[in-house]
Amino acid sequence: MKPSNARAMAKAWEPKLTDLIRRAIQTPSLSGNEGAMAELVSSTMRQMAYDDVRVDSAGNVLGRIAGCSGPSIMLHAHMDVVDPGPADAWMYGPWEGGLREGRVWGRGAVDDKGSLIAQLAAGGLMAAHGLRPAGDVLVAAVVGEETGGLGTLTLREALDVDLAIVGEPSSARLMRGHRGRFELVVTFHGKSAHASAPHLGRNPHFSLARFVQRLNQVKLAHDAVLGPASLAPTIVACDQTSSNVIPSRLSLSIDWRSVPAEDVEGARRQLQQLADASCEEGVTAEIALRELSARSYTGLERMIPYVMPSFVVRRDDPSLVAADRLLGEAVGHDVPVDVWGFATDGGHLVEGGIPCLGYGPGDPGLAHVANESILVAELVEATAGYLGLATFLGGALA
Repeated sequence: MKPSNARAMAKAWEPKLTDLIRRAIQTPSLSGNEGAMAELVSSTMRQMAYDDVRVDSAGNVLGRIAGCSGPSIMLHAHMDVVDPGPADAWMYGPWEGGLREGRVWGRGAVDDKGSLIAQLAAGGLMAAHGLRPAGDVLVAAVVGEETGGLGTLTLREALDVDLAIVGEPSSARLMRGHRGRFELVVTFHGKSAHASAPHLGRNPHFSLARFVQRLNQVKLAHDAVLGPASLAPTIVACDQTSSNVIPSRLSLSIDWRSVPAEDVEGARRQLQQLADASCEEGVTAEIALRELSARSYTGLERMIPYVMPSFVVRRDDPSLVAADRLLGEAVGHDVPVDVWGFATDGGHLVEGGIPCLGYGPGDPGLAHVANESILVAELVEATAGYLGLATFLGGALA
Protein backbone atom coordinates (compact mmCIF):
# COMPACT_ATOMS: atom_id res chain seq x y z
CA MET A 1 0.00 0.00 0.00
CA LYS A 2 1.01 3.60 -0.69
CA PRO A 3 -0.29 6.60 1.29
CA SER A 4 -2.23 7.71 -1.79
CA ASN A 5 -4.28 4.48 -1.66
CA ALA A 6 -5.87 5.69 1.58
CA ARG A 7 -8.40 7.87 -0.24
CA ALA A 8 -10.00 5.02 -2.17
CA MET A 9 -9.97 2.76 0.88
CA ALA A 10 -11.72 5.38 3.02
CA LYS A 11 -14.21 6.20 0.25
CA ALA A 12 -15.20 2.54 0.01
CA TRP A 13 -16.16 2.71 3.69
CA GLU A 14 -18.32 5.84 3.33
CA PRO A 15 -21.59 3.99 4.09
CA LYS A 16 -20.01 2.37 7.14
CA LEU A 17 -18.60 5.71 8.32
CA THR A 18 -21.97 7.39 7.90
CA ASP A 19 -23.71 4.66 9.89
CA LEU A 20 -21.08 4.76 12.65
CA ILE A 21 -21.16 8.54 13.16
CA ARG A 22 -24.96 8.48 13.27
CA ARG A 23 -24.96 5.69 15.84
CA ALA A 24 -22.32 7.54 17.87
CA ILE A 25 -24.42 10.72 17.98
CA GLN A 26 -27.49 8.66 18.88
CA THR A 27 -25.54 7.40 21.91
CA PRO A 28 -25.51 10.32 24.40
CA SER A 29 -22.23 10.48 26.30
CA LEU A 30 -22.07 13.45 28.62
CA SER A 31 -18.92 13.59 30.74
CA GLY A 32 -19.08 10.92 33.42
CA ASN A 33 -21.72 8.97 31.49
CA GLU A 34 -19.74 7.54 28.58
CA GLY A 35 -20.46 3.88 29.35
CA ALA A 36 -22.83 3.23 26.43
CA MET A 37 -20.46 4.99 24.04
CA ALA A 38 -17.55 2.96 25.36
CA GLU A 39 -19.51 -0.22 24.67
CA LEU A 40 -20.23 0.94 21.11
CA VAL A 41 -16.55 1.70 20.51
CA SER A 42 -15.19 -1.51 22.05
CA SER A 43 -17.72 -3.76 20.28
CA THR A 44 -16.95 -2.04 16.96
CA MET A 45 -13.22 -2.55 17.48
CA ARG A 46 -13.79 -6.26 18.08
CA GLN A 47 -16.02 -6.52 15.00
CA MET A 48 -13.27 -4.84 13.00
CA ALA A 49 -10.76 -7.46 14.21
CA TYR A 50 -8.43 -5.20 16.19
CA ASP A 51 -5.59 -7.29 17.65
CA ASP A 52 -6.41 -6.24 21.20
CA VAL A 53 -9.24 -4.29 22.86
CA ARG A 54 -9.38 -3.33 26.52
CA VAL A 55 -10.96 -0.82 28.87
CA ASP A 56 -8.84 0.76 31.63
CA SER A 57 -9.81 1.87 35.13
CA ALA A 58 -11.03 5.27 33.93
CA GLY A 59 -13.20 3.73 31.22
CA ASN A 60 -10.94 4.66 28.29
CA VAL A 61 -11.28 2.19 25.40
CA LEU A 62 -7.93 1.15 23.94
CA GLY A 63 -7.69 -0.77 20.68
CA ARG A 64 -4.37 -2.00 19.28
CA ILE A 65 -3.26 -2.82 15.75
CA ALA A 66 -0.08 -4.84 16.12
CA GLY A 67 2.99 -3.57 14.31
CA CYS A 68 6.67 -4.36 14.14
CA SER A 69 9.25 -3.13 16.65
CA GLY A 70 9.45 0.45 15.37
CA PRO A 71 7.99 3.69 16.75
CA SER A 72 4.41 3.43 18.01
CA ILE A 73 1.61 5.84 17.11
CA MET A 74 -1.51 6.67 19.13
CA LEU A 75 -4.69 8.04 17.58
CA HIS A 76 -6.50 9.85 20.39
CA ALA A 77 -10.02 11.27 20.59
CA HIS A 78 -12.58 11.73 23.35
CA MET A 79 -15.99 10.11 23.79
CA ASP A 80 -17.62 12.69 26.04
CA VAL A 81 -19.68 15.62 24.81
CA VAL A 82 -21.10 18.77 26.37
CA ASP A 83 -24.78 19.21 27.14
CA PRO A 84 -26.79 20.16 24.06
CA GLY A 85 -28.90 22.74 25.88
CA PRO A 86 -32.56 23.38 24.97
CA ALA A 87 -33.79 20.97 22.30
CA ASP A 88 -35.85 23.70 20.65
CA ALA A 89 -32.63 25.53 19.75
CA TRP A 90 -31.79 22.74 17.29
CA MET A 91 -33.16 22.39 13.76
CA TYR A 92 -32.92 18.62 14.24
CA GLY A 93 -32.83 16.72 17.51
CA PRO A 94 -29.39 16.87 19.20
CA TRP A 95 -29.37 13.07 19.63
CA GLU A 96 -31.05 12.25 16.33
CA GLY A 97 -27.94 11.82 14.20
CA GLY A 98 -29.93 12.96 11.19
CA LEU A 99 -28.41 12.80 7.70
CA ARG A 100 -29.38 15.78 5.56
CA GLU A 101 -27.65 17.70 2.76
CA GLY A 102 -24.56 15.53 3.03
CA ARG A 103 -24.15 16.38 6.71
CA VAL A 104 -24.75 14.43 9.90
CA TRP A 105 -26.32 16.58 12.62
CA GLY A 106 -26.20 16.34 16.39
CA ARG A 107 -24.25 16.91 19.57
CA GLY A 108 -20.71 15.60 19.22
CA ALA A 109 -20.66 15.60 15.42
CA VAL A 110 -17.46 17.63 15.36
CA ASP A 111 -16.50 17.58 19.03
CA ASP A 112 -15.44 14.91 19.07
CA LYS A 113 -17.20 11.96 17.50
CA GLY A 114 -16.16 12.88 13.98
CA SER A 115 -12.50 12.43 14.90
CA LEU A 116 -13.29 9.39 17.03
CA ILE A 117 -15.16 7.52 14.28
CA ALA A 118 -12.55 8.41 11.63
CA GLN A 119 -9.77 7.09 13.88
CA LEU A 120 -11.77 3.98 14.72
CA ALA A 121 -12.32 3.31 11.02
CA ALA A 122 -8.65 3.91 10.17
CA GLY A 123 -7.72 1.12 12.56
CA GLY A 124 -10.45 -1.05 11.08
CA LEU A 125 -9.15 -0.48 7.56
CA MET A 126 -5.65 -1.47 8.67
CA ALA A 127 -7.01 -4.71 10.09
CA ALA A 128 -9.23 -5.39 7.08
CA HIS A 129 -6.35 -4.97 4.63
CA GLY A 130 -3.74 -6.75 6.74
CA LEU A 131 -1.56 -3.66 7.04
CA ARG A 132 1.37 -4.03 9.45
CA PRO A 133 2.84 -0.70 10.52
CA ALA A 134 6.40 -0.11 11.70
CA GLY A 135 5.23 -0.11 15.31
CA ASP A 136 2.01 -0.68 17.21
CA VAL A 137 -0.92 1.65 16.53
CA LEU A 138 -3.10 2.42 19.54
CA VAL A 139 -6.56 3.89 19.03
CA ALA A 140 -7.58 5.55 22.31
CA ALA A 141 -11.17 6.67 22.94
CA VAL A 142 -10.95 8.58 26.21
CA VAL A 143 -13.36 9.89 28.82
CA GLY A 144 -13.66 13.20 30.61
CA GLU A 145 -11.92 15.56 28.20
CA GLU A 146 -14.62 18.19 28.61
CA THR A 147 -14.20 18.20 32.40
CA GLY A 148 -10.44 18.49 32.86
CA GLY A 149 -8.99 15.40 31.20
CA LEU A 150 -9.58 12.57 33.68
CA GLY A 151 -9.24 9.93 30.97
CA THR A 152 -6.01 11.23 29.48
CA LEU A 153 -4.43 11.97 32.86
CA THR A 154 -5.10 8.33 33.79
CA LEU A 155 -4.01 7.00 30.40
CA ARG A 156 -0.67 8.76 30.29
CA GLU A 157 0.41 7.21 33.59
CA ALA A 158 0.46 3.73 32.07
CA LEU A 159 1.20 4.51 28.43
CA ASP A 160 4.38 4.20 26.40
CA VAL A 161 3.93 5.50 22.85
CA ASP A 162 6.30 7.47 20.66
CA LEU A 163 3.85 9.97 19.15
CA ALA A 164 0.19 10.90 19.62
CA ILE A 165 -2.17 12.34 17.01
CA VAL A 166 -4.92 14.13 18.92
CA GLY A 167 -8.20 14.20 17.06
CA GLU A 168 -10.11 17.44 17.58
CA PRO A 169 -11.92 19.56 14.98
CA SER A 170 -9.30 21.42 12.96
CA SER A 171 -10.96 21.92 9.56
CA ALA A 172 -8.57 19.19 8.37
CA ARG A 173 -5.49 21.25 9.22
CA LEU A 174 -2.41 19.68 10.82
CA MET A 175 -2.02 21.26 14.23
CA ARG A 176 1.25 21.83 16.05
CA GLY A 177 0.13 23.28 19.35
CA HIS A 178 -2.20 25.48 21.31
CA ARG A 179 -2.30 27.86 24.25
CA GLY A 180 -2.93 26.36 27.65
CA ARG A 181 -5.60 27.23 30.15
CA PHE A 182 -5.71 27.58 33.88
CA GLU A 183 -8.43 28.93 36.09
CA LEU A 184 -7.58 30.96 39.16
CA VAL A 185 -10.16 32.07 41.71
CA VAL A 186 -9.63 35.43 43.42
CA THR A 187 -11.49 35.66 46.73
CA PHE A 188 -11.94 38.88 48.69
CA HIS A 189 -12.82 38.47 52.38
CA GLY A 190 -14.68 41.31 54.11
CA LYS A 191 -17.23 41.50 56.90
CA SER A 192 -20.93 40.86 56.47
CA ALA A 193 -23.55 43.38 57.66
CA HIS A 194 -27.14 44.36 57.02
CA ALA A 195 -27.37 46.45 53.87
CA SER A 196 -29.11 49.19 55.88
CA ALA A 197 -25.99 49.62 58.02
CA PRO A 198 -23.05 49.35 55.57
CA HIS A 199 -20.73 51.14 58.02
CA LEU A 200 -20.82 48.06 60.25
CA GLY A 201 -19.39 45.82 57.54
CA ARG A 202 -16.46 45.62 55.17
CA ASN A 203 -17.96 45.30 51.70
CA PRO A 204 -15.62 43.28 49.41
CA HIS A 205 -17.37 44.57 46.27
CA PHE A 206 -15.34 47.76 46.19
CA SER A 207 -12.04 45.88 46.42
CA LEU A 208 -13.14 43.50 43.67
CA ALA A 209 -14.12 46.46 41.48
CA ARG A 210 -10.67 48.00 41.88
CA PHE A 211 -9.09 44.64 41.08
CA VAL A 212 -11.06 44.22 37.83
CA GLN A 213 -10.19 47.76 36.74
CA ARG A 214 -6.48 46.97 37.25
CA LEU A 215 -6.42 43.65 35.39
CA ASN A 216 -5.00 45.38 32.33
CA GLN A 217 -1.81 45.89 34.37
CA VAL A 218 -1.07 42.15 34.34
CA LYS A 219 1.98 41.32 32.23
CA LEU A 220 1.06 38.68 29.67
CA ALA A 221 3.64 36.76 27.67
CA HIS A 222 3.72 36.48 23.89
CA ASP A 223 4.73 33.40 21.90
CA ALA A 224 6.02 33.68 18.34
CA VAL A 225 3.77 30.83 17.18
CA LEU A 226 0.81 30.83 19.56
CA GLY A 227 0.50 34.59 19.88
CA PRO A 228 -0.27 36.47 23.10
CA ALA A 229 -1.56 35.01 26.31
CA SER A 230 -4.89 36.41 27.51
CA LEU A 231 -7.00 36.52 30.62
CA ALA A 232 -10.67 37.15 31.19
CA PRO A 233 -12.69 37.65 34.37
CA THR A 234 -15.73 35.37 34.16
CA ILE A 235 -17.92 34.10 37.01
CA VAL A 236 -18.60 36.06 40.21
CA ALA A 237 -19.88 34.23 43.31
CA CYS A 238 -20.65 35.33 46.85
CA ASP A 239 -21.63 33.72 50.15
CA GLN A 240 -25.06 35.37 50.32
CA THR A 241 -28.39 34.77 48.60
CA SER A 242 -30.28 37.73 50.07
CA SER A 243 -29.94 41.07 48.32
CA ASN A 244 -30.22 43.01 51.59
CA VAL A 245 -27.05 41.52 53.08
CA ILE A 246 -23.48 42.70 52.44
CA PRO A 247 -21.45 39.57 51.64
CA SER A 248 -18.41 38.61 53.64
CA ARG A 249 -16.86 36.71 50.76
CA LEU A 250 -16.78 37.50 47.06
CA SER A 251 -14.99 35.37 44.44
CA LEU A 252 -14.08 35.98 40.83
CA SER A 253 -12.92 33.33 38.37
CA ILE A 254 -10.06 34.26 36.03
CA ASP A 255 -9.69 32.31 32.79
CA TRP A 256 -6.00 32.60 31.81
CA ARG A 257 -5.00 31.35 28.35
CA SER A 258 -1.29 30.70 28.70
CA VAL A 259 1.73 30.30 26.44
CA PRO A 260 4.74 28.09 27.21
CA ALA A 261 6.68 30.91 28.91
CA GLU A 262 4.02 31.15 31.65
CA ASP A 263 3.18 28.94 34.61
CA VAL A 264 0.48 28.86 37.23
CA GLU A 265 2.65 30.06 40.08
CA GLY A 266 3.85 33.10 38.14
CA ALA A 267 0.28 33.99 37.25
CA ARG A 268 -0.83 33.53 40.85
CA ARG A 269 1.90 35.86 42.13
CA GLN A 270 0.92 38.61 39.70
CA LEU A 271 -2.75 38.37 40.60
CA GLN A 272 -2.01 38.24 44.33
CA GLN A 273 0.02 41.45 44.14
CA LEU A 274 -2.75 43.15 42.21
CA ALA A 275 -5.44 41.91 44.61
CA ASP A 276 -3.49 43.02 47.69
CA ALA A 277 -3.09 46.48 46.20
CA SER A 278 -6.84 46.61 45.53
CA CYS A 279 -8.02 45.78 49.05
CA GLU A 280 -9.67 48.41 51.19
CA GLU A 281 -8.99 48.51 54.91
CA GLY A 282 -10.42 45.43 56.61
CA VAL A 283 -10.56 43.39 53.40
CA THR A 284 -8.07 40.65 52.45
CA ALA A 285 -7.58 38.65 49.27
CA GLU A 286 -6.36 35.20 48.33
CA ILE A 287 -5.71 33.47 45.01
CA ALA A 288 -6.37 29.76 44.53
CA LEU A 289 -6.15 27.37 41.60
CA ARG A 290 -9.56 25.89 40.92
CA GLU A 291 -9.81 22.13 41.33
CA LEU A 292 -12.45 19.90 39.84
CA SER A 293 -13.79 16.69 41.34
CA ALA A 294 -14.12 14.37 38.33
CA ARG A 295 -15.82 10.98 38.33
CA SER A 296 -15.78 8.43 35.52
CA TYR A 297 -18.63 6.10 34.62
CA THR A 298 -16.46 3.30 36.07
CA GLY A 299 -16.53 4.95 39.50
CA LEU A 300 -12.97 6.27 39.36
CA GLU A 301 -12.75 9.64 41.13
CA ARG A 302 -9.96 12.18 41.07
CA MET A 303 -9.36 15.80 41.99
CA ILE A 304 -8.05 17.56 38.92
CA PRO A 305 -6.33 20.96 39.06
CA TYR A 306 -7.86 23.20 36.44
CA VAL A 307 -4.70 23.35 34.32
CA MET A 308 -4.48 22.43 30.65
CA PRO A 309 -0.85 22.90 29.55
CA SER A 310 0.18 24.72 26.39
CA PHE A 311 2.52 23.19 23.84
CA VAL A 312 4.07 24.03 20.51
CA VAL A 313 5.98 21.84 18.04
CA ARG A 314 8.83 23.35 16.00
CA ARG A 315 8.04 23.72 12.30
CA ASP A 316 11.15 21.69 11.43
CA ASP A 317 10.41 18.90 13.91
CA PRO A 318 10.85 15.55 12.08
CA SER A 319 7.46 14.26 13.22
CA LEU A 320 5.68 17.36 11.91
CA VAL A 321 7.56 17.34 8.63
CA ALA A 322 6.79 13.66 8.08
CA ALA A 323 3.14 14.00 9.10
CA ASP A 324 2.69 16.99 6.77
CA ARG A 325 4.05 15.00 3.83
CA LEU A 326 2.08 11.83 4.58
CA LEU A 327 -1.20 13.67 5.15
CA GLY A 328 -0.84 15.44 1.82
CA GLU A 329 -0.26 12.15 0.04
CA ALA A 330 -3.12 10.42 1.86
CA VAL A 331 -5.78 13.07 1.20
CA GLY A 332 -4.49 14.20 -2.21
CA HIS A 333 -3.77 17.86 -1.49
CA ASP A 334 -1.57 20.08 0.65
CA VAL A 335 -2.67 20.29 4.27
CA PRO A 336 -2.19 23.65 6.05
CA VAL A 337 -0.19 23.61 9.28
CA ASP A 338 -1.67 25.70 12.07
CA VAL A 339 -2.34 25.93 15.81
CA TRP A 340 -5.62 25.52 17.69
CA GLY A 341 -7.32 28.46 19.35
CA PHE A 342 -8.49 26.27 22.25
CA ALA A 343 -6.87 23.79 24.62
CA THR A 344 -6.99 19.99 24.19
CA ASP A 345 -5.86 16.84 25.95
CA GLY A 346 -2.69 17.16 23.86
CA GLY A 347 -1.27 19.45 26.54
CA HIS A 348 -1.68 16.70 29.15
CA LEU A 349 0.05 14.21 26.84
CA VAL A 350 3.01 16.50 26.16
CA GLU A 351 3.34 17.28 29.87
CA GLY A 352 3.44 13.51 30.45
CA GLY A 353 6.32 13.08 27.99
CA ILE A 354 4.33 12.00 24.91
CA PRO A 355 5.01 14.14 21.80
CA CYS A 356 1.84 15.28 20.14
CA LEU A 357 0.39 16.59 16.89
CA GLY A 358 -3.25 17.27 16.05
CA TYR A 359 -5.62 16.67 13.16
CA GLY A 360 -9.36 16.26 12.82
CA PRO A 361 -12.44 16.77 10.64
CA GLY A 362 -15.04 19.44 11.18
CA ASP A 363 -15.25 23.18 11.74
CA PRO A 364 -14.11 24.12 15.27
CA GLY A 365 -16.65 26.94 15.22
CA LEU A 366 -19.45 24.37 15.35
CA ALA A 367 -18.25 22.82 18.60
CA HIS A 368 -20.37 23.39 21.74
CA VAL A 369 -23.17 25.16 19.84
CA ALA A 370 -26.65 24.22 18.70
CA ASN A 371 -26.95 22.68 15.22
CA GLU A 372 -23.52 21.07 15.39
CA SER A 373 -22.90 19.05 12.22
CA ILE A 374 -20.22 17.49 10.07
CA LEU A 375 -19.94 16.81 6.35
CA VAL A 376 -19.70 13.13 5.46
CA ALA A 377 -17.02 14.13 2.95
CA GLU A 378 -14.94 15.59 5.81
CA LEU A 379 -15.29 12.33 7.71
CA VAL A 380 -14.13 10.29 4.72
CA GLU A 381 -11.11 12.55 4.14
CA ALA A 382 -10.11 12.45 7.80
CA THR A 383 -10.30 8.65 7.76
CA ALA A 384 -7.88 8.65 4.83
CA GLY A 385 -5.62 11.06 6.70
CA TYR A 386 -5.58 9.01 9.90
CA LEU A 387 -5.01 5.83 7.86
CA GLY A 388 -1.99 7.35 6.16
CA LEU A 389 -0.55 8.60 9.45
CA ALA A 390 -1.20 5.39 11.38
CA THR A 391 0.25 3.16 8.67
CA PHE A 392 3.32 5.13 7.63
CA LEU A 393 4.30 7.72 10.25
CA GLY A 394 6.03 5.24 12.55
CA GLY A 395 8.20 4.04 9.68
CA ALA A 396 9.06 7.62 8.72
CA LEU A 397 10.32 8.25 12.25
CA ALA A 398 12.29 5.01 12.61
